[in-house]
Amino acid sequence: MTTPDPRGVLPAWSGGEITTHATCVLAPNPGPMTLDGTNTWVVMAPGAGEAMVIDPGPLDEDHLQAVCRVVERRGARVTETILTHAHLDHSEGAARFAELTGCRVRPVGPGHDDLADGSVVSAGGVALRVVATPGHTADSLSFVLEADHALLTGDTILGRGTTVVAHPDGELAAYLDSLERIRALTGGGEVVTILPGHGPVIPDAHGLVGYYRTHRRERLDQVRQALADGATDVEGVLRRVYADVPEAVWPAARLSIQAQLDYLAAR
Repeated sequence: MTTPDPRGVLPAWSGGEITTHATCVLAPNPGPMTLDGTNTWVVMAPGAGEAMVIDPGPLDEDHLQAVCRVVERRGARVTETILTHAHLDHSEGAARFAELTGCRVRPVGPGHDDLADGSVVSAGGVALRVVATPGHTADSLSFVLEADHALLTGDTILGRGTTVVAHPDGELAAYLDSLERIRALTGGGEVVTILPGHGPVIPDAHGLVGYYRTHRRERLDQVRQALADGATDVEGVLRRVYADVPEAVWPAARLSIQAQLDYLAAR
């Protein structure tokens, strides 16, 4: 039995104050791959003088200034800029944003100030715990916002649709493992809400992770069947399995298909 998508029919998304500690500033870059646009998250405690910004988004001056204004109106300053991963729709504006705010930029990596699984970043009395969630990309991170029982997921889990496993950097086995890590966080109530990198907030984190896991299993079964029916390459699988997917997202589908083929070939 297919697990129903707990999101149902979602209204238009424009960001705003979402939880006690998290505000979304929506970037003006909507599209087939970015959905409503990139969600730039401002995380800070009410009345605090410091803020963290997750994914400043594209290099769009108006957007970056809008993020600055959200923080300034609250009498605070940005002390940390954090990246969920390096894709340009999340990271391209980071260098310019650092110039505007004087803050440092924290990606995943081997550098002294870079982030790793289990790292804790804090500002103004609010803490984010890093959870490594590779799969969409090798460097994908999520962040537990314990104060709100929320998880900022970047592109690992989206507010609309499902994410691409961006082969060759993305890898399906790693992605499935990351879904298991997130499921464990949601199963005990540590995480209730998903704050995604694109699309609306998801209030039923546990239900959505269940849907994602089922969706991936079903896609793998469909790919296996396509191969049994005579598909020999990515295009053959695309025509059989993704025929109902809009052509605008076929380039992303091809990446996921190659990741699925590599996964099946290794087993």
